[in-house]
Amino acid sequence: MPTELEELVEFLHHGNTTIRQLAAENLVGYSHAQPSIFKADNLTPIKDLKLLIRDHPPIAKNALTILINLSSDPLILTTLATDETFLHDLLTRVTDATIPTALELTQLIANLSKHKDFQKVLTTNLPARPSLKTTSTLAIDHLLTVFLLGEGSRYNANCDYAYLAYAFADLAHHPAARTYLTTPRADDHNLMPLSKILVFTDHADDIRRRGVANTIKNVCFQVSAHPSLLAPVDQGGANLLPFILLPLMGAEEYADDEMEAMLDECQLLPPDKEREKDADILVTHLDTLLLLTTTRKGREEMRRVQVYPIVRECHMAVDDEGVRDACDRLVQVLARDEQEGEEKGELESGFVDVEEEDEDMQIQDVI
Repeated sequence: MPTELEELVEFLHHGNTTIRQLAAENLVGYSHAQPSIFKADNLTPIKDLKLLIRDHPPIAKNALTILINLSSDPLILTTLATDETFLHDLLTRVTDATIPTALELTQLIANLSKHKDFQKVLTTNLPARPSLKTTSTLAIDHLLTVFLLGEGSRYNANCDYAYLAYAFADLAHHPAARTYLTTPRADDHNLMPLSKILVFTDHADDIRRRGVANTIKNVCFQVSAHPSLLAPVDQGGANLLPFILLPLMGAEEYADDEMEAMLDECQLLPPDKEREKDADILVTHLDTLLLLTTTRKGREEMRRVQVYPIVRECHMAVDDEGVRDACDRLVQVLARDEQEGEEKGELESGFVDVEEEDEDMQIQDVI
């Protein structure tokens, strides 16, 4: 005889809307306390929940919350991420400017991006969405566009789409996504997609800042993209350095010769300029700079624009062991003498040692 809890799970596919809602609402807590009950009968409850995201908003919200919590389980994560129909449904719904469950959809998408099959967003086509003001039907283009339009809940009052930054960071672990992010688009003023999100390294929302910082860092593991990442925008590049350096800077004063050699964006900062307050994000930016020292040209460019004094001041101002260690690693590279025959990148030989997995980018739970 089934227990009361097992009977409650079975009510997820009941024909009565009120009963489905009561079941979903009461099962949210069990997605933390007893997640195994959702694996019963060959994952039938998961199949029910995937259908319920299309149900009435209160039911859909609870179903999504349960799936967000359960997606930390490798089996359930794989079941969700490899279901192309379900993924297509998620991606189509998340860009709907009127859908009330957009926040939960972005959180679930951020969790599913941990799975390698999420790379399908790079090739999956979605129905045209006129409100996005893009002619592209690629899922990744839709996600990137709604991330930009959704800032401050301007696109959908129910969501600011910040969690998509975590999905971009996870995607950037894969070479195909790095290529997408760093390839200029002829249909978009010859801009590379990554350049559109760089501005969020300076943003009030720490989710956006952290996600974008990790996206940039992961992209920089593609050494072949470094020249275009460092190049000016008018040369088809991303002009990356100012977006990484400014978060490291406060209102310090520099010697005239140091200031004059800095990038224009880093000169004459206002007296109330604040440094990034999150130590983990600072470490991420410092790791990105370390990755950019992989090639001699990258090191020489950073010396030319006075990255060393910026890192020096950051080291002095931030009382955090992780930040200071990251500063030390970078300074050791920038301050050393160059040796002959170092034109090639040294990443493969272990010269640059930066951890690619980010502790901040973990599965999101909803309490």
